[in-house]
Amino acid sequence: MKTLSAWLYRISSLGLLLMAAGVFAIFMAVVLPDQAAKAAVYTGEVGSPDTSFFYTAETLFSLADQYGEAGRAAYIEARFTFDLIFPLVYGFFLATTISWFGKLSLAEDSRWRLLNLAPVLGVLFDYLENISAAAAMSYYPGRIPLVAWAAAIFTLIKWLFVYGSFLVLLVFALIWLVQRIRRQAS
Repeated sequence: MKTLSAWLYRISSLGLLLMAAGVFAIFMAVVLPDQAAKAAVYTGEVGSPDTSFFYTAETLFSLADQYGEAGRAAYIEARFTFDLIFPLVYGFFLATTISWFGKLSLAEDSRWRLLNLAPVLGVLFDYLENISAAAAMSYYPGRIPLVAWAAAIFTLIKWLFVYGSFLVLLVFALIWLVQRIRRQAS
């Protein structure tokens, strides 16, 4: 883990940060709305489990039932197309941005620098969520409660790491900003 963290600090530069931010912004402005519109066709008003902070296995089975066969197939396809790329996009943005601000604001031996791995863990749990939710959908109307509960737990953990990553980014950026203001004032 320390090796991966150190590598992220090594590669993070202003240029990479700007590139990651640009890709993230384009994805959020163009790709995500298109994907949301496609998903709305099969989810309707019931929504998607991966956008919930927490749900139960029974909720996942209920959604699978409401989606119908075509909706479940579309959901599974989205998990292995769009949802393979999106975690990489937000993970790349968050990891490089946190690393860049961390490099500028924290001492090299600070343990807090390892927080640049939070987005990596968010991506990992996003993929685990996708695999388990897709498995539950593909097996439906059969039910494997352990798989459905795993999907729910992976979703919760994913969001904790993703939201946590944005919080870390905000804190690291504020530390950098305060240090910069202090340097300019002295």
